[in-house]
Amino acid sequence: MSQDIRNIAIIAHVDHGKTTLVDQMLRQSGTFRENQQVAERVMDSGDLEKEKGITISSKNTAVLWEGTKINIVDTPGHADFGGEVERILKMVNGVILLVDAAEGPLPQTKFVLRKSLELGYQPIVLINKIDRKDARPDEVLNMIFDLFVTLEANDEQLDFPVLYSIGIEGVAKEELKDEGENLIPLFNKIIEHIPPPKQIKDAPFKMLVSSVDWNDYVGRIAIGRVEQGTIQTNQEIVLMDRKGNQKVKAKATKLFTFNGLNREPVDQAFAGDIFAMAGYDAVEIGDTLTDIADPVPISYYDIDQPTMAMYFRVNNSPFAGREGNYVTSNMIKDRLMKEIRTNVSIRVEQTDNPDIYKVSGRGELQLSILIETMRREGFEFSVSRPEVLFRDVNGNVHEPFEEVIVDVHSDYSNRVIDNLQKRKGIMISMVQEGENHRIEFKVPSRGLIGFRGEMLTETRGTGIMHQQFYAYEPYAGDIPGRNSGAMISLEQGDVTPYALEGLQDRGEFIVEPGDPVYMGQVVGINKRSDDLVVNVVKKKNLTNHRATQSADSIKISQARKLTLEQCIEFLDNDELLEVTPKSLRIRKLYLDPNDRKREQKRKEMA
Repeated sequence: MSQDIRNIAIIAHVDHGKTTLVDQMLRQSGTFRENQQVAERVMDSGDLEKEKGITISSKNTAVLWEGTKINIVDTPGHADFGGEVERILKMVNGVILLVDAAEGPLPQTKFVLRKSLELGYQPIVLINKIDRKDARPDEVLNMIFDLFVTLEANDEQLDFPVLYSIGIEGVAKEELKDEGENLIPLFNKIIEHIPPPKQIKDAPFKMLVSSVDWNDYVGRIAIGRVEQGTIQTNQEIVLMDRKGNQKVKAKATKLFTFNGLNREPVDQAFAGDIFAMAGYDAVEIGDTLTDIADPVPISYYDIDQPTMAMYFRVNNSPFAGREGNYVTSNMIKDRLMKEIRTNVSIRVEQTDNPDIYKVSGRGELQLSILIETMRREGFEFSVSRPEVLFRDVNGNVHEPFEEVIVDVHSDYSNRVIDNLQKRKGIMISMVQEGENHRIEFKVPSRGLIGFRGEMLTETRGTGIMHQQFYAYEPYAGDIPGRNSGAMISLEQGDVTPYALEGLQDRGEFIVEPGDPVYMGQVVGINKRSDDLVVNVVKKKNLTNHRATQSADSIKISQARKLTLEQCIEFLDNDELLEVTPKSLRIRKLYLDPNDRKREQKRKEMA
């Protein structure tokens, strides 16, 4: 038995409309009942995905269209989750390249398209959001064609089909002038243009594990495409790692196929289909499940390596253990080990100190997502400032560079250019687009730490920044650090309005009256570049005339509340971020001011 199948991935830059399009494909294919209540962007199931409006991990779904099963993978669009995109591309037979009709191709568009072209896929180009007031579909189509040429697409790939869409309304059409009522043109184009998978039936079963999930009832679930053969429930299969070592021989206890948002149990799965299998607790991404008769692994598509690292450590502040459920080094280690089983672009290394782990990833966002996820799970720990990972190339130090595109009003473009040049950035191009400038730079990754916040301040919140890993290049030299110093608490206690009132002219506070603080905790941002030790728990001496603190009205400025990403960007080399389920506290590595002075002298002598 075989089925007519198409396996596709939807690839695009972040926020160009992938998940919204999949919503409409599910609705128009009859996957949902007529009266069924379904949330918007139903594929973004995680809390963080819903809050941030981005896809973090890829999702599998499937629709049936006129007798053809279309397996769809919704992939992340942000550069930091490129590892998700890379491994998913190995599981499909074609891609839909989605591009915003106003923004055009952006760094992640180039990244995912390059990977697709290298695999020999011939993309369907879908120019989305043509209803935007600033849409320019004809110009964007020319930009897409230029991008294909730049990425050395072959003649067949250059002859790509083009559709125009309004994803949120579920409309696709072949020509701009067409009316457009539904997604039928898109479904037809998928069946016509995307090749069906090779269905090698008369061969021993083989499947490359492209994704791993977890279920409380059946344990770890391996997801992938059947490369050849057929598998049945309770069939004995060998699990091989990517080096060809046998990990375990066991029975496939449960088989699932995808139907809409559901996994439906089946008795067997056939070559070419994407399905899920339970029964192998040791399974990891990149492993091969294979018939006992042919225990040879499928070659694994290696992904790009991490470029940035942070040190996760046990929280040792005076407030340690007050707010978290999981606080020990073993608990943190187990959680990080669990992460690398399903997140292929994260690396975890034990340091000389048993309480400190080096966690490497693709960028600040990916690492901050991991931190926020652990925080919500009840973990309490501290993290260091992000640092880039250098490489030795023929005896010379190389560092990661990013391709950065900033869309900014022309009034502020000079400020952005000056700031990036101070961070060793090299300008590649600047194009006028209406009242905006699109500025393209090549910048060392370490020069971008903390840049996004400064850029938003300089452009009064109007600048839009996109970045993507470019390449490892020779070390660019020293880059100036943070412009402003920290205001550091002298004592432990509760913050008082009286103390803050007397210190307002020194800088901006990140704590409020009543907040508990400890010695060495960063409580504000100094106006000057040096650190300043302040007493924020100081109380007013009471007299016979003043029986309470509130005798005089005190006016203080509103505290600046930093998000997790802003805290990470603000961190200096001698600081840590204390992360608990309830609080984020920036602190000095050495809490006692005398210890800090001794460490500074030691560094100067060294």
